[in-house]
Amino acid sequence: MATEKLPMLQEGYDKQVRELKALREERPRIVDAIEEARAHGDLSENAEYHAAKERQGQVEASIADLEDKLSRAHIIDPTTLSGDRIVFGATVTLLDDSDKPVRYQIVGQAEADAKIGRISYNSPLGRALIGRKVEEEIEVTVPSGDRFYVVEKIEFI
Repeated sequence: MATEKLPMLQEGYDKQVRELKALREERPRIVDAIEEARAHGDLSENAEYHAAKERQGQVEASIADLEDKLSRAHIIDPTTLSGDRIVFGATVTLLDDSDKPVRYQIVGQAEADAKIGRISYNSPLGRALIGRKVEEEIEVTVPSGDRFYVVEKIEFI
């Protein structure tokens, strides 16, 4: 597993903590399901047993992944940031090709949701924005093609 810090907002950290708690609470139910399926006899043709064991593997892998991410979390509060360049946590207003404003906050991968204006710092647009200043032009290749933007405003809210 990687050792570099993972930047995230407090909200994203809290969400992952909740997910981890829910998965840990599911463990005893899975063990009960495995025990119940075992009681039905022949394990080689026992679909319930195999499904429960598969779910157990998925849950344990998810728990390990979340524990790793949380142990490497570097929580960033955007309100404590300032400057004239786009950094993690910044909220950016861009003008697209038709001078229509679009607004995004640069967040961690677990927090990203483009529908609500949150993009990952690792996304093509996120990578293109990091380090840019107001009035800089940005060209980014996304699945729908090349897009062009101009940075209109950078906020730390």
